[in-house]
Amino acid sequence: MAIKTVGLLSPGDMGHSIGNVLRHGGLRVITCLQGRTSRSAELAKEAGIEDVRDDETLVREADVVLSVLPPDRAVGNASRVAAAVQATGTELLFADCNAISPKTAREIEGIVQEAGIRMVDVGIIGNPPKPGPQTTRLYTSGPHAGEFAELAEYGLDVRVMGDKMGQASGIKMCYASLTKGLTALGTELLTAGRLLDLEEPLRAELEASQPQLYAWLARYMPSMPPKAYRWVGEMLEIASTFEDLGMTPRILQGAADMYQLIETTPMGKEPPEHRTRGTSREAVVSDLAEYLASQ
Repeated sequence: MAIKTVGLLSPGDMGHSIGNVLRHGGLRVITCLQGRTSRSAELAKEAGIEDVRDDETLVREADVVLSVLPPDRAVGNASRVAAAVQATGTELLFADCNAISPKTAREIEGIVQEAGIRMVDVGIIGNPPKPGPQTTRLYTSGPHAGEFAELAEYGLDVRVMGDKMGQASGIKMCYASLTKGLTALGTELLTAGRLLDLEEPLRAELEASQPQLYAWLARYMPSMPPKAYRWVGEMLEIASTFEDLGMTPRILQGAADMYQLIETTPMGKEPPEHRTRGTSREAVVSDLAEYLASQ
């Protein structure tokens, strides 16, 4: 299959960045902004992504559609694409790029297969990509993963894992359980230290005995607050993944609770483009501690 046009649902933080890379790589990138926010429309315009009038037009004109959404919307979005394909009778490759469990990936596969859609499972690891050398990896799996891998010719780092649906989602779940789970834990313990009036001795101990981890938190915590609302569903998908394997889901359910709390704070409500709060490790702790003290 020669890919010339990529459909993108939707052009949020990660989605519009992927679309921008592909457009710079020479592909036409389209989306349907019906029901989307003005921010999504602005991001799409910024990335040069073309808005088409409806889902039917999107699936008729796209060779592949990428679903890039918060995980709690992944199943609904797959049903939306399946309905458009059934209405038009077109052929389509559908790439679910959401942070979902392998079980959810297989559920989505069942939905889209009924509409005659070929599906690939994609797990994204890394920050929203930019044109040029890539540090963001798109792992892909499933019988049609080789078709999706063609996008590597247009600027993305695509890595085929195998022909089993759920492999790509699985590596995303395992990796994110460490990075985002650890970010949640670090945020919680540092905030607890401040509220217990132990901030300085705790900082001194961490700098002395855990300098690499403490520095890691300084890099990861500041970027987290505006993403917290999206990470709630991701933590629950990871919890479900572990539970499906016979392990406890409660560790990552706790991380979901932490991100749900941060989502409600003033710093959690700021858009990434216009931030004044939580822009350092210390500011995240200060803002969260202040919010908790006011409740």
